[in-house]
Amino acid sequence: MNEPSATPSPAKSPGLAAEFKDAVTLRAFGLVLGGLLVQLAFVVSYVGAFHSPAPHRIPVAVAAPQQASAQIVARLDALDGEPVEATAVADAATARNWVLTRRADAAFLFDATGTKDTLLVASAGGPSVSQTATQIAQKIEAAQKRQITVTDIRAPHSGDGRGMTSFYLVLGWVIGGYLTATIMGMSAGSRPANRHRTLIRLAVLVLYAAVSGVAGAVIVGPVFDALGGHFWALSAIGTLVVLASAATALALQTLLGLLGTGVVILLFVVLGNPSSGGVYPAPLLPAFWSAIGQALPPGAGTTLVRNTVYFSGHATTAALWVLGAYAAGGALVALAASWRNERRTAAG
Repeated sequence: MNEPSATPSPAKSPGLAAEFKDAVTLRAFGLVLGGLLVQLAFVVSYVGAFHSPAPHRIPVAVAAPQQASAQIVARLDALDGEPVEATAVADAATARNWVLTRRADAAFLFDATGTKDTLLVASAGGPSVSQTATQIAQKIEAAQKRQITVTDIRAPHSGDGRGMTSFYLVLGWVIGGYLTATIMGMSAGSRPANRHRTLIRLAVLVLYAAVSGVAGAVIVGPVFDALGGHFWALSAIGTLVVLASAATALALQTLLGLLGTGVVILLFVVLGNPSSGGVYPAPLLPAFWSAIGQALPPGAGTTLVRNTVYFSGHATTAALWVLGAYAAGGALVALAASWRNERRTAAG
Protein backbone atom coordinates (compact mmCIF):
# COMPACT_ATOMS: atom_id res chain seq x y z
CA MET A 1 0.00 0.00 0.00
CA ASN A 2 1.51 3.30 -1.15
CA GLU A 3 2.02 5.95 1.46
CA PRO A 4 0.55 9.38 0.64
CA SER A 5 3.10 11.87 -0.61
CA ALA A 6 4.07 14.66 1.73
CA THR A 7 2.36 18.00 1.07
CA PRO A 8 4.95 20.73 0.51
CA SER A 9 4.83 23.34 3.21
CA PRO A 10 4.05 26.90 2.09
CA ALA A 11 7.04 29.17 1.59
CA LYS A 12 7.79 31.17 4.66
CA SER A 13 7.20 34.93 4.30
CA PRO A 14 10.45 36.87 4.60
CA GLY A 15 8.74 39.36 6.88
CA LEU A 16 8.08 43.07 6.66
CA ALA A 17 11.61 44.15 7.53
CA ALA A 18 13.17 41.95 4.87
CA GLU A 19 10.66 43.04 2.24
CA PHE A 20 11.31 46.69 3.11
CA LYS A 21 15.06 46.21 2.81
CA ASP A 22 14.62 44.48 -0.56
CA ALA A 23 12.20 47.09 -1.93
CA VAL A 24 13.77 50.30 -0.67
CA THR A 25 17.10 50.22 -2.44
CA LEU A 26 19.40 53.13 -3.08
CA ARG A 27 18.37 53.06 -6.75
CA ALA A 28 14.66 53.11 -5.88
CA PHE A 29 15.24 55.99 -3.49
CA GLY A 30 17.13 57.88 -6.20
CA LEU A 31 14.30 57.38 -8.70
CA VAL A 32 11.67 58.62 -6.25
CA LEU A 33 13.84 61.61 -5.36
CA GLY A 34 14.34 62.34 -9.04
CA GLY A 35 10.58 62.24 -9.61
CA LEU A 36 10.06 64.67 -6.75
CA LEU A 37 12.66 67.08 -8.13
CA VAL A 38 11.10 66.99 -11.60
CA GLN A 39 7.67 67.62 -10.07
CA LEU A 40 8.92 70.61 -8.10
CA ALA A 41 10.81 71.94 -11.12
CA PHE A 42 7.60 71.70 -13.13
CA VAL A 43 5.70 73.78 -10.57
CA VAL A 44 8.50 76.33 -10.23
CA SER A 45 8.90 76.72 -13.99
CA TYR A 46 5.23 77.14 -14.84
CA VAL A 47 4.39 79.37 -11.88
CA GLY A 48 7.57 81.38 -12.39
CA ALA A 49 6.74 81.97 -16.04
CA PHE A 50 3.01 82.65 -15.71
CA HIS A 51 2.29 84.01 -12.24
CA SER A 52 2.72 87.67 -13.12
CA PRO A 53 3.14 88.40 -16.84
CA ALA A 54 4.54 91.89 -17.46
CA PRO A 55 5.48 93.57 -20.74
CA HIS A 56 9.15 94.14 -21.47
CA ARG A 57 10.40 95.79 -24.64
CA ILE A 58 7.45 94.96 -26.89
CA PRO A 59 8.64 95.94 -30.40
CA VAL A 60 6.54 98.84 -31.70
CA ALA A 61 6.92 100.66 -35.01
CA VAL A 62 6.09 104.38 -34.90
CA ALA A 63 4.90 106.21 -38.02
CA ALA A 64 4.74 109.98 -37.54
CA PRO A 65 6.05 113.17 -39.14
CA GLN A 66 9.78 113.61 -38.59
CA GLN A 67 9.37 116.45 -36.10
CA ALA A 68 7.05 114.31 -33.92
CA SER A 69 8.43 110.78 -34.33
CA ALA A 70 11.60 111.29 -32.25
CA GLN A 71 9.55 112.70 -29.37
CA ILE A 72 7.03 109.83 -29.50
CA VAL A 73 9.77 107.19 -29.63
CA ALA A 74 11.57 108.80 -26.68
CA ARG A 75 8.34 108.97 -24.68
CA LEU A 76 7.56 105.30 -25.32
CA ASP A 77 11.10 104.12 -24.52
CA ALA A 78 11.07 106.12 -21.29
CA LEU A 79 8.02 104.39 -19.82
CA ASP A 80 8.57 102.83 -16.40
CA GLY A 81 9.74 99.22 -16.66
CA GLU A 82 10.59 99.54 -20.36
CA PRO A 83 7.40 97.84 -21.55
CA VAL A 84 7.96 99.09 -25.12
CA GLU A 85 10.87 99.26 -27.54
CA ALA A 86 9.85 101.85 -30.14
CA THR A 87 11.42 102.39 -33.55
CA ALA A 88 10.57 105.20 -35.96
CA VAL A 89 9.66 104.15 -39.51
CA ALA A 90 9.07 106.15 -42.67
CA ASP A 91 5.30 105.85 -43.03
CA ALA A 92 2.14 103.91 -42.18
CA ALA A 93 2.72 101.34 -44.94
CA THR A 94 6.15 100.53 -43.55
CA ALA A 95 4.76 100.27 -40.03
CA ARG A 96 2.08 97.86 -41.23
CA ASN A 97 4.68 95.80 -43.05
CA TRP A 98 6.78 95.54 -39.90
CA VAL A 99 3.84 93.99 -38.05
CA LEU A 100 3.07 91.52 -40.84
CA THR A 101 6.71 90.46 -41.19
CA ARG A 102 7.12 90.10 -37.39
CA ARG A 103 9.67 92.87 -36.99
CA ALA A 104 7.19 94.50 -34.60
CA ASP A 105 4.24 93.34 -32.51
CA ALA A 106 2.37 96.61 -32.94
CA ALA A 107 2.50 99.83 -34.95
CA PHE A 108 1.54 103.31 -33.74
CA LEU A 109 0.28 105.67 -36.45
CA PHE A 110 0.27 109.31 -35.32
CA ASP A 111 -2.29 111.70 -36.80
CA ALA A 112 -0.55 115.07 -37.11
CA THR A 113 -3.72 116.86 -38.25
CA GLY A 114 -6.03 115.75 -35.45
CA THR A 115 -6.25 113.92 -32.14
CA LYS A 116 -7.22 110.43 -33.33
CA ASP A 117 -4.31 108.02 -33.69
CA THR A 118 -4.26 104.35 -34.77
CA LEU A 119 -2.67 101.27 -33.27
CA LEU A 120 -2.14 98.26 -35.55
CA VAL A 121 -1.84 94.84 -33.92
CA ALA A 122 -1.77 91.24 -35.16
CA SER A 123 -3.39 89.08 -32.51
CA ALA A 124 -2.61 85.90 -34.47
CA GLY A 125 0.95 86.33 -33.25
CA GLY A 126 -0.19 86.29 -29.63
CA PRO A 127 -3.43 87.84 -28.36
CA SER A 128 -1.95 88.65 -24.95
CA VAL A 129 0.73 90.88 -26.49
CA SER A 130 -1.82 92.66 -28.66
CA GLN A 131 -4.04 93.27 -25.63
CA THR A 132 -1.11 94.55 -23.59
CA ALA A 133 0.04 96.88 -26.35
CA THR A 134 -3.52 98.18 -26.63
CA GLN A 135 -3.74 98.87 -22.90
CA ILE A 136 -0.42 100.73 -22.93
CA ALA A 137 -1.46 102.84 -25.92
CA GLN A 138 -4.85 103.68 -24.44
CA LYS A 139 -3.27 104.80 -21.17
CA ILE A 140 -0.76 107.05 -22.94
CA GLU A 141 -3.35 108.53 -25.28
CA ALA A 142 -5.73 109.29 -22.44
CA ALA A 143 -2.96 111.15 -20.62
CA GLN A 144 -2.32 113.20 -23.79
CA LYS A 145 -6.03 113.96 -24.29
CA ARG A 146 -6.02 111.99 -27.54
CA GLN A 147 -8.05 109.07 -28.85
CA ILE A 148 -6.80 105.83 -30.37
CA THR A 149 -8.39 103.32 -32.71
CA VAL A 150 -7.11 99.75 -32.51
CA THR A 151 -7.09 97.73 -35.73
CA ASP A 152 -6.28 94.02 -35.74
CA ILE A 153 -4.70 93.45 -39.15
CA ARG A 154 -4.09 89.72 -38.69
CA ALA A 155 -6.51 87.94 -36.35
CA PRO A 156 -6.56 84.17 -35.71
CA HIS A 157 -8.80 82.03 -37.89
CA SER A 158 -12.31 81.53 -36.61
CA GLY A 159 -11.49 77.91 -35.76
CA ASP A 160 -8.33 78.90 -33.90
CA GLY A 161 -10.04 80.61 -30.99
CA ARG A 162 -7.42 82.63 -29.12
CA GLY A 163 -4.61 81.59 -31.44
CA MET A 164 -3.53 78.67 -29.25
CA THR A 165 -3.82 75.89 -31.85
CA SER A 166 -0.21 76.31 -32.98
CA PHE A 167 1.03 75.74 -29.44
CA TYR A 168 -1.16 72.69 -28.78
CA LEU A 169 -0.24 71.16 -32.12
CA VAL A 170 3.49 71.53 -31.48
CA LEU A 171 3.05 70.31 -27.90
CA GLY A 172 1.49 67.12 -29.21
CA TRP A 173 4.25 66.65 -31.76
CA VAL A 174 7.02 67.18 -29.18
CA ILE A 175 5.47 64.83 -26.61
CA GLY A 176 4.85 62.17 -29.25
CA GLY A 177 8.44 62.36 -30.43
CA TYR A 178 10.15 61.87 -27.11
CA LEU A 179 7.62 59.33 -25.82
CA THR A 180 8.09 57.16 -28.90
CA ALA A 181 11.87 57.31 -28.60
CA THR A 182 11.57 56.39 -24.91
CA ILE A 183 9.23 53.46 -25.62
CA MET A 184 11.59 52.12 -28.28
CA GLY A 185 14.46 52.23 -25.81
CA MET A 186 12.47 50.51 -23.06
CA SER A 187 11.19 47.78 -25.38
CA ALA A 188 14.71 46.34 -25.60
CA GLY A 189 15.24 46.33 -21.84
CA SER A 190 18.28 47.93 -20.31
CA ARG A 191 20.78 46.56 -22.85
CA PRO A 192 22.91 49.42 -24.29
CA ALA A 193 22.08 50.19 -27.91
CA ASN A 194 24.71 49.42 -30.53
CA ARG A 195 25.18 51.37 -33.75
CA HIS A 196 23.03 49.03 -35.85
CA ARG A 197 20.21 49.17 -33.36
CA THR A 198 20.49 52.96 -33.18
CA LEU A 199 20.36 53.25 -36.98
CA ILE A 200 17.23 51.09 -37.03
CA ARG A 201 15.61 53.23 -34.34
CA LEU A 202 16.49 56.42 -36.20
CA ALA A 203 14.99 55.04 -39.41
CA VAL A 204 11.79 54.12 -37.58
CA LEU A 205 11.66 57.55 -35.96
CA VAL A 206 11.97 59.27 -39.35
CA LEU A 207 8.98 57.27 -40.61
CA TYR A 208 7.07 57.95 -37.40
CA ALA A 209 7.83 61.68 -37.66
CA ALA A 210 6.51 61.83 -41.22
CA VAL A 211 3.27 60.06 -40.24
CA SER A 212 2.89 62.31 -37.20
CA GLY A 213 3.40 65.44 -39.28
CA VAL A 214 0.69 64.47 -41.75
CA ALA A 215 -1.67 63.34 -38.99
CA GLY A 216 -1.28 66.62 -37.10
CA ALA A 217 -1.90 68.62 -40.26
CA VAL A 218 -5.07 66.60 -40.90
CA ILE A 219 -6.37 67.27 -37.39
CA VAL A 220 -5.85 71.06 -37.45
CA GLY A 221 -6.84 71.33 -41.10
CA PRO A 222 -9.62 69.15 -42.56
CA VAL A 223 -10.89 67.86 -39.19
CA PHE A 224 -11.23 71.07 -37.15
CA ASP A 225 -10.43 73.77 -39.73
CA ALA A 226 -8.30 75.56 -37.16
CA LEU A 227 -5.19 76.09 -39.32
CA GLY A 228 -6.51 75.27 -42.75
CA GLY A 229 -4.88 75.99 -46.09
CA HIS A 230 -1.31 74.97 -45.19
CA PHE A 231 -1.53 71.19 -45.20
CA TRP A 232 1.80 70.25 -46.74
CA ALA A 233 3.72 73.03 -45.01
CA LEU A 234 2.38 71.91 -41.63
CA SER A 235 3.09 68.28 -42.47
CA ALA A 236 6.73 69.15 -43.18
CA ILE A 237 6.99 71.26 -40.02
CA GLY A 238 5.45 68.47 -37.95
CA THR A 239 7.92 65.96 -39.35
CA LEU A 240 10.81 68.23 -38.37
CA VAL A 241 9.44 68.96 -34.88
CA VAL A 242 8.80 65.29 -34.08
CA LEU A 243 12.19 64.25 -35.43
CA ALA A 244 13.94 66.97 -33.42
CA SER A 245 12.21 65.80 -30.24
CA ALA A 246 12.65 62.08 -30.91
CA ALA A 247 16.30 62.25 -32.02
CA THR A 248 17.23 64.37 -29.01
CA ALA A 249 15.45 61.97 -26.66
CA LEU A 250 17.16 58.99 -28.29
CA ALA A 251 20.54 60.68 -27.94
CA LEU A 252 20.12 61.58 -24.28
CA GLN A 253 18.76 58.16 -23.37
CA THR A 254 21.55 56.36 -25.23
CA LEU A 255 24.12 58.63 -23.62
CA LEU A 256 22.75 58.81 -20.07
CA GLY A 257 20.38 55.87 -19.74
CA LEU A 258 17.39 56.42 -17.45
CA LEU A 259 18.75 59.82 -16.44
CA GLY A 260 18.43 60.88 -20.08
CA THR A 261 14.65 60.52 -19.87
CA GLY A 262 14.61 62.95 -16.97
CA VAL A 263 16.75 65.43 -18.89
CA VAL A 264 14.34 65.20 -21.86
CA ILE A 265 11.35 65.96 -19.63
CA LEU A 266 13.25 68.85 -18.05
CA LEU A 267 14.13 70.38 -21.43
CA PHE A 268 10.91 69.84 -23.34
CA VAL A 269 8.19 69.93 -20.66
CA VAL A 270 9.49 71.71 -17.59
CA LEU A 271 11.42 74.44 -19.43
CA GLY A 272 10.27 74.22 -23.05
CA ASN A 273 6.49 74.52 -22.72
CA PRO A 274 6.15 77.61 -20.50
CA SER A 275 8.86 79.45 -22.44
CA SER A 276 7.54 78.56 -25.89
CA GLY A 277 5.38 81.65 -26.36
CA GLY A 278 2.26 79.59 -26.72
CA VAL A 279 0.48 81.04 -23.68
CA TYR A 280 2.43 84.29 -23.26
CA PRO A 281 4.83 85.43 -26.01
CA ALA A 282 8.41 86.36 -25.10
CA PRO A 283 7.80 90.08 -24.36
CA LEU A 284 5.48 89.11 -21.49
CA LEU A 285 7.68 86.43 -19.93
CA PRO A 286 10.35 86.88 -17.25
CA ALA A 287 13.89 87.26 -18.60
CA PHE A 288 15.00 83.64 -18.13
CA TRP A 289 12.03 82.08 -19.93
CA SER A 290 12.08 84.75 -22.61
CA ALA A 291 15.76 84.02 -23.29
CA ILE A 292 15.53 80.24 -23.60
CA GLY A 293 12.15 79.87 -25.34
CA GLN A 294 13.21 80.03 -28.97
CA ALA A 295 16.26 77.82 -28.35
CA LEU A 296 14.08 74.80 -27.47
CA PRO A 297 11.87 72.74 -29.83
CA PRO A 298 8.48 73.76 -28.32
CA GLY A 299 9.23 77.47 -28.80
CA ALA A 300 10.87 77.11 -32.20
CA GLY A 301 8.05 74.85 -33.39
CA THR A 302 5.30 77.19 -32.17
CA THR A 303 6.92 80.17 -33.89
CA LEU A 304 7.40 78.20 -37.09
CA VAL A 305 3.76 77.10 -37.24
CA ARG A 306 2.32 80.53 -36.35
CA ASN A 307 4.47 82.48 -38.74
CA THR A 308 3.92 80.01 -41.56
CA VAL A 309 0.14 80.01 -41.21
CA TYR A 310 -0.45 83.69 -40.42
CA PHE A 311 2.58 85.65 -41.61
CA SER A 312 3.61 84.08 -44.93
CA GLY A 313 6.63 82.35 -43.42
CA HIS A 314 8.36 85.53 -42.25
CA ALA A 315 10.82 85.30 -39.33
CA THR A 316 11.07 81.50 -39.46
CA THR A 317 14.74 81.02 -40.40
CA ALA A 318 16.02 80.86 -36.83
CA ALA A 319 13.32 78.37 -35.82
CA LEU A 320 14.20 76.11 -38.76
CA TRP A 321 17.88 76.15 -37.78
CA VAL A 322 17.05 75.33 -34.16
CA LEU A 323 14.85 72.35 -35.05
CA GLY A 324 17.30 71.14 -37.68
CA ALA A 325 20.13 71.30 -35.15
CA TYR A 326 18.19 69.20 -32.64
CA ALA A 327 17.27 66.61 -35.28
CA ALA A 328 20.74 66.29 -36.84
CA GLY A 329 22.62 66.77 -33.57
CA GLY A 330 20.45 64.23 -31.80
CA ALA A 331 21.08 61.62 -34.50
CA LEU A 332 24.85 62.19 -34.42
CA VAL A 333 25.05 62.09 -30.61
CA ALA A 334 22.93 58.92 -30.51
CA LEU A 335 25.28 57.19 -32.95
CA ALA A 336 28.37 58.39 -31.07
CA ALA A 337 26.91 57.26 -27.74
CA SER A 338 26.02 53.82 -29.13
CA TRP A 339 29.57 53.45 -30.48
CA ARG A 340 30.85 54.30 -27.00
CA ASN A 341 28.53 51.66 -25.54
CA GLU A 342 29.90 49.07 -27.99
CA ARG A 343 33.48 49.83 -26.94
CA ARG A 344 32.61 49.59 -23.25
CA THR A 345 30.86 46.26 -23.79
CA ALA A 346 33.78 44.87 -25.77
CA ALA A 347 36.27 46.04 -23.15
CA GLY A 348 34.54 44.62 -20.22
